[in-house]
Parts: sequence; structure tokens; C-alpha cells
Amino acid sequence: MTNSLRDMIRAQASSGLIVWVPALLGWLLLYWGATDMGSPAAQLTMPMSDWSGANFIAVFLMWAVMMAAMMLPTATPMVSVFGSLNRARGETMRTAAFVAGYFALWAAFAAAATGAQWALQTSGLLSPMIVSMSPVLSAALLLIAGAFQFTPLKQACLRACRSPLGFLLTDWRNGLWGAARMGARHGLYCLGCCWALMALLFVGGAMNLLWIAALTLLVAMEKLGPKGELLAKALGALMIGAGAAQVIWRAS
Repeated sequence: MTNSLRDMIRAQASSGLIVWVPALLGWLLLYWGATDMGSPAAQLTMPMSDWSGANFIAVFLMWAVMMAAMMLPTATPMVSVFGSLNRARGETMRTAAFVAGYFALWAAFAAAATGAQWALQTSGLLSPMIVSMSPVLSAALLLIAGAFQFTPLKQACLRACRSPLGFLLTDWRNGLWGAARMGARHGLYCLGCCWALMALLFVGGAMNLLWIAALTLLVAMEKLGPKGELLAKALGALMIGAGAAQVIWRAS
């Protein structure tokens, strides 16, 4: 085995650990929370009425763990290419900084989702199990998510997520801080691509493991599959149809 091949294998393994260890831990925590809802920690994520400071912290941590479990695996190709380049330059810590910057964007989304959950639950539109109790809300989220799939912003962000080399050629920064900035910028593209799909967690339930897994699979297929752009539009049509069906059902 040549030195270059050995280095490439090591880089791939190192990048995989940086991505998959926190992602797998995230899935284990989600499984524990979904199957042991009577635990004090799980109860904090499902406030019944007034939210305490502990509730806000617990709900934010739940959303942050969920985003790590769902989104980090879809960044594997980017992290893998970036890790290989860093190892060749003798800068292996830059890969961890990139992932930290990437996750920082999704942690910001987790904070926004926490605020949205509080507002919707306070308005009586969301149950403590984080499932929409309003056909109007469900229809609106489906229609918005479906329409967004056809927008130029969605397509531009999806292309950036699907092209690791293109991103690295145009957005390269040196140093640890530069790697973190690159991760945050790539996370911004990913957030721009997937935020509407993540909002559908309120439709199927943010405590529903099957729904979480299904959305994760769809995001992965969009970003990593051979026909991701076409799939995004097909999903958009399905979501618009589902939203329209909700409107028709309510009107009938």
C-alpha cells in the first residue's frame, strides 16, 4: 500500500468519525427520548403549559441533537473531501473546525425552532408532543415547503450542497478560523436548502422517530442521490398536493 493511499484511507476514517460519532450519539439520544418519555429529562422537552427556563434549555438541546442526527450525515461527502485536503496539508484539526462551524448554523436553527415551538404551543396550534393540532397550520407548512422546492434559492443551495469541490474552489479559507467560517457558510447553504423540510417536523411530530427518519432520508436523497434536483421538485409537487388535500378536506 502506497503512502498516498494510506493517507487517503486515514483521512476518510478521521472525517467519518468526526461526522458519524456525534450523529450516532444524536440518534441514540432521540431513541431514548422517544421511548422513555416518562423520564424527567424527556418531560422537560414536552412542557404542558407555561414554559420555564429549564424547558427552553431542554427543548433547544432536543432540537440541536435532532439537527446533528439528521444533518451531519448528509455533509459526509463535503467533510470527506475537505478532510483529505487538510491531511495532505498537515492541518487535520481544520476538519473538526469545519464541522463545528457547520453545526453552529444548525444550532441557530434549533434556537429558532425552539422559539417557533413555544409560540405555536402557546397559541394552541401544537401539542406537547410537538405535533400540529391545526389542519390550517399543517396545510400551510406543507404548501410553503412544497412551493419552496421550486424556488431559485432552493435550487442554488441544493447545487452548492451537491458539489463539494465547487464549494471548496470558491470558498476556501486558511487557518482554523477560516475552516470554521467555511463550515458555517456551507451550513448556510444546507440550511437554505432544507429549512422548509425541517419545518415539516411540526406536521408529523418532532418526537416521531419514523417521521424524523423519513425526513432524514429525503434530505439525504436530495443532497446525495444521482437525481437530487428532480427528486426535490417531485417532493415539492407531493407536498403541494398534500397541503391542497388538507385545505379541501377542511372546506368540505
